Amino acid sequence: MKSENLKQDSVPGTAPGWAQQMRKLTNHLTHDLGGGPRPWKFAWVINFQKVGTFIFLGALMAWYDNTSTAAWIYLALHGSYGLAWFIKDVSFPDPAWQPKITIAGGLIAFAAVLGWYWAFGWLLISGHVQPDYPMPDNAWHALCITLCIVGTTIMVAADAQKYFTLRIQRGLITDGMFRYIRHPNYLGEMMIYLSFALMIWHWLPFVVLAWVWTGLFAVNMTMKEASMSRYPEWAEYRERSWWLIPRVF
Repeated sequence: MKSENLKQDSVPGTAPGWAQQMRKLTNHLTHDLGGGPRPWKFAWVINFQKVGTFIFLGALMAWYDNTSTAAWIYLALHGSYGLAWFIKDVSFPDPAWQPKITIAGGLIAFAAVLGWYWAFGWLLISGHVQPDYPMPDNAWHALCITLCIVGTTIMVAADAQKYFTLRIQRGLITDGMFRYIRHPNYLGEMMIYLSFALMIWHWLPFVVLAWVWTGLFAVNMTMKEASMSRYPEWAEYRERSWWLIPRVF
């Protein structure tokens, strides 16, 4: 999951109505649902799932006595990504995940999105899915590993550039990782989870990703662009850059 600030009191006036409404709904469900005490930060809920992934997958392998090559590779991919995310969050935390949220909000965030990511590994390790890849297994595994490593690099590099640049000077970032595409952190995150879905090779992960990418990522990127449009150099930057993939989209 990525975003700019999910908890905004005011929505940029140039943001499309659908994005504004989706943002308000997301804020209510994940921040304010049920009211009452706000005992934890959003980041704590996310980090619990990220760090817990390695433990959860290892436990699944032990429970189902599955020590296949595919199971070990998936543990390395998804588990290591979770640890990398936690290291990133400790080193340069995203302000979007720092607000305190209600108990119900945290549970909804886990149940509606984060928990479904654990279902990916369960499908593979439990044996409910026996992937029949369109390429030889070794080649397919290499593809998934490559997507995950490159995606993690793009995501961490983009988040680091944004964090440290904005500490020095606020404004539009148009160089480095943001030179050709406006949302490299989202691209990296999408490559990572695409590698997991391809590794499982089942319809469920793709349905989950379709929901996350359209219901959350697309909204966040749209809201981010509405916010960036207040800068004078925005028009020129938008003209020469792309959303996610240079010369494609």
